[in-house]
Amino acid sequence: MSVSPWHERFNTLVDQGLDREMRVITSPVGPSVETPDGPKLLFCSNDYLGLAADPRIGDAVARSAKKWGPGTAASRLISGNTSSHAELEKRLARFMGTQAAVLFPTGFQANVGALPALVGEGDVIFSDELNHASLIDGSRLSDAPVRIYRHADARHLEQLLEEEPSSTGIRLVVTDAIFSMDGDLTPIEDICSVADRHDARIYLDEAHSLGVIGPGGRGLAAQKGLADRTAIRIGTMGKAFGVAGAFAACDSDAAGILVSRARSLLYTTGPPVPIVEALIESLEIVEGADDLRARLADNISFFKDLAHEAGVSLIPSDTPIQPVPIGPSDRAMAVSASLWDMGFFVQGIRPPTVRAGTSRLRVTLCASHTRRQIEDLVGALADALETETKNK
Repeated sequence: MSVSPWHERFNTLVDQGLDREMRVITSPVGPSVETPDGPKLLFCSNDYLGLAADPRIGDAVARSAKKWGPGTAASRLISGNTSSHAELEKRLARFMGTQAAVLFPTGFQANVGALPALVGEGDVIFSDELNHASLIDGSRLSDAPVRIYRHADARHLEQLLEEEPSSTGIRLVVTDAIFSMDGDLTPIEDICSVADRHDARIYLDEAHSLGVIGPGGRGLAAQKGLADRTAIRIGTMGKAFGVAGAFAACDSDAAGILVSRARSLLYTTGPPVPIVEALIESLEIVEGADDLRARLADNISFFKDLAHEAGVSLIPSDTPIQPVPIGPSDRAMAVSASLWDMGFFVQGIRPPTVRAGTSRLRVTLCASHTRRQIEDLVGALADALETETKNK
């Protein structure tokens, strides 16, 4: 058998410590999971409200699967658009307070479909330098030039807007609401003010804020009273909602363009109806889950206080994403492996997801974690970091 043409390229990744391994879990997602290596406390999922294994959502899947079956058999623009898809979009628009909402199978597909559909030649994108990969790729796929502003720096954004020649095209500011690797918030008030002064529109990805913050879990823009000053809000439903899928909340004209031009919608089989009806159930739960949001906020504060007492450094964040800076990628992965051996699933993050020299552990907290589990995590973190420091 001949040597794979990718053999040397893969070995280069191995030599650089940048090859990946997909861990296997053998139980439903929760604060603890089973794995082939035994039980692990899970501190790297995005199941912020603890709904991924909620029996109410599971029952909705089972009822729907019995009625509809598992597949839609076509894209939504052919014959894969059911009354359940239409009902979910109607409810999402009402939830977000917009004229329309357009459903996509995943958050990545939402961004790589929506951005090239909404902007093109003659338009300009202004993108935060730490935006999610899907926002970066969606911007690249458009025919619009992309101007990168320094992370969360509204003054630099304004400078770029001032330098860009005025035109009749759309000037679109693209940013995450909560940044997935640092856990910080975009300065949405300042971004809106700058955009207003320069006739720009805002495309806000609420992936990690939807369900977590804002009235009824409606996200950062709603929390700050700025929902009506954002043109497009992307919501992801595979995180706090505990299921899968995403949507663009927007006006009816933008929705019409997405339905007509977003390639990741046009050329993808429609999401299975059991998933769609699970999302309808989850949406009702999330909207009324102030108790879960309060519990999550308590867990975040508790973790931060314990980490400070234990001397565990954190990148400043008040969100469920609590990064522990390490530096070199090999050290980050060594600490992650040590935690795994101690019974904790905490993923190491390294290039190209973050810049070289800024590798970290990405600790994520959920409403379902107990205080004892958080105490155990902080103790294990302190031990693992101390051991790695001695061994470096």
